[in-house]
Amino acid sequence: MKAKASVIAQKLLNLYRQAHVIVGGWGAVNRVFVDEATDEVLTEMADLPTGKMLVQHIKNLRDGKTPMNSIARELLPYGGMMNEPAIATDISNDDLDDLISAINNFEPDQDALQQFMQMPVVRGFGPEWAVSIKHILNNHPEELKKFDTIVRTWRAYSLWESANDIISKPINERARAQLQVDMPDYETYLPMFGDEGRTLLHKLHKITSSLAHINSEA
Repeated sequence: MKAKASVIAQKLLNLYRQAHVIVGGWGAVNRVFVDEATDEVLTEMADLPTGKMLVQHIKNLRDGKTPMNSIARELLPYGGMMNEPAIATDISNDDLDDLISAINNFEPDQDALQQFMQMPVVRGFGPEWAVSIKHILNNHPEELKKFDTIVRTWRAYSLWESANDIISKPINERARAQLQVDMPDYETYLPMFGDEGRTLLHKLHKITSSLAHINSEA
């Protein structure tokens, strides 16, 4: 059964926005774009935020204007900011000490996560705090490994809130398609919350199952 065009369009947009952290970069994701973006998918994609940029990028790839391992500068997501090294060069030694201490003492629960996220040094990195901190910890392999626990904890609670928001109100087709794309993440993280998480995951599966039923009738 072919996936609905809107689901594929959203999946490709997610790859486009995350290419800077995907192993293989543009060389890896461009092949997926070319292979999966049918005319129907491109039509759906053009109506999504930043979708027109990706549509043009895919057309450039197919026309040979852009090499398969590259992207035109003007079509980079986020204006190209995510493709530049997110290194905070102005972090002080005291801030670095505070950051390392917080990482070493972190316990994977919501209170500890909130305390970590409210640290001035972390807030100073903005939305790309995780990428920035990973760069800073390049010479601190033990702390870098421990920091992955913080990122996983943050991701788990983010998905917990997102899942509860999804089931609390009616869902439109576009949001349902996004849920199907994100389902592997929900399947990874929600079981961390025990029976409540598994129950929540079951409710999400029912939503995506109804999407599959709709697709089979399309």
